Amino acid sequence: MEFIIGVDLGTTSTKVVLFDLDGQVHGYVNKLYPLYQELPDMAEEDPEEIFQAVLDGIREVVQKTNQQTDSIRAVSFSSAMHSLIALDREFKPLTRVLTWADNRAEHYANELKASGIGQEIYAKTGTPIHPMSPLAKLLWLKAEKADIYNITAHYMGIKEYIFYRLLHVNKVDYSIANAMGLFNIFNLDWDEQALAVTGISREQLPKLVAPTEYVTGLQPDLAKFMGLAQDVPFVFGASDGTLSNLGVNAIKPGVVAVTIGTSGAVRVVTNKPVIDPKGRTFTYYLDEGMWVVGGPVNNGGVVFRWARDNMFDAEKSTAKLLNMDAYDLLTKVADKVPAGADGLIFHPYLGGERAPIWDANARGSFFGLTQNHTRAHMLRAVLEGIVYNLYSVTLALEEVVGKPNSIQATGGFARSALWRQMLADIFEQPVTIPDSFESSALGAAVVAMKALGIIDSYDIMAKVIGTTKTYQPNPENYEAYRDLMPIYIRLDRQLESEYEAIADYQRKHIK
Repeated sequence: MEFIIGVDLGTTSTKVVLFDLDGQVHGYVNKLYPLYQELPDMAEEDPEEIFQAVLDGIREVVQKTNQQTDSIRAVSFSSAMHSLIALDREFKPLTRVLTWADNRAEHYANELKASGIGQEIYAKTGTPIHPMSPLAKLLWLKAEKADIYNITAHYMGIKEYIFYRLLHVNKVDYSIANAMGLFNIFNLDWDEQALAVTGISREQLPKLVAPTEYVTGLQPDLAKFMGLAQDVPFVFGASDGTLSNLGVNAIKPGVVAVTIGTSGAVRVVTNKPVIDPKGRTFTYYLDEGMWVVGGPVNNGGVVFRWARDNMFDAEKSTAKLLNMDAYDLLTKVADKVPAGADGLIFHPYLGGERAPIWDANARGSFFGLTQNHTRAHMLRAVLEGIVYNLYSVTLALEEVVGKPNSIQATGGFARSALWRQMLADIFEQPVTIPDSFESSALGAAVVAMKALGIIDSYDIMAKVIGTTKTYQPNPENYEAYRDLMPIYIRLDRQLESEYEAIADYQRKHIK
């Protein structure tokens, strides 16, 4: 039997999955590493820790499944978007990895938006102007880290760094490049205006390649360590968001993928780039004639974790005694509260927000609290608020690409029947949960199959994702949400004018 290894480089872990050529999982390893947040708005990773996680993850999955070197047809990659590393002439890092969650470029992103130039660049790159993007991070480095900016010879993301360390190539796939805010989606090249604004040259950036391109020639010692043949193809793959759409078979017109992991996203595939005149959605390359249009949110499962850690210590202890997952216990608590949490609304902006408001200063809030509300109501409101926010992204997306006709849902939340039903009720759409495993890694593996000529199209996905389960909207619940969603959206607009003021207060007074 032959296999493909899918590697998913995430914000806090790297997942390595061994798939056979039918997409079935035969091995899985998850290697964790820290996210460094020593300063306000900082969110960095150590590139060496991630590189070691890749080496160890591949080695372990090969050893656990007793694979021979000739059974691995390829290794293919998915990666979190928007990362940036500055390197010297010898490709030694001058910085850690600046991740998508790093908001220190917020001032420079706002300045660029206010100038009008930001909208011009967005209209050509498809990447919203926001501190998440390397475009804004470069402006921050130029202004506040000039000692590093002035000696940087190369800029790349974490996936490109891994490829350089493994294979000594300096290349980036169109999909990851697209998320940098420096890539012109209409000519598939670095955008001259974006480069001029940041002051860097194309020589400082990797060579652009298609996601299906692959390279061989592993460093001999690394090949031996991982248990791979030296000539095994390493496929560049694409970004985690675009590959997640592929991995859940949300690639036909009108089929929307909704993902809630630590963060979240709503995405749909189109056959050409689509730009939102209001700048609320992204457009990212997946493959020739396949573009993923959508919006990412900062606040997904991480908000549920905040609620668990700060409001439900007793339940955490109970879950431990019962040898069950605390999240499972808490969803049972929330499920006892009626849809709409008796009029309690939660805006989940604990980490600023990307789509649909694109405001790094956004802050979370409860609205509608009365003496009748309990912790259980607050928990239900937290879970609903996360989905309300995703639905708000969908409303923006509808203006750009039309109303969805079906929803494929994935991510950690999909394990919860409550969240699945909540998604169907708030969206008023049937929600299908594919039985696929690690959708981004699976998407990367399928890209490798196409790269090697094993398949000639992505039609195989309907077979690969396996069985599915569909949740229908509950009329009693969606009537409650119909009444609450307009209030949620109006509040969003009214609070927007105060986000900067409260964020400035917190920066000044909270140490």
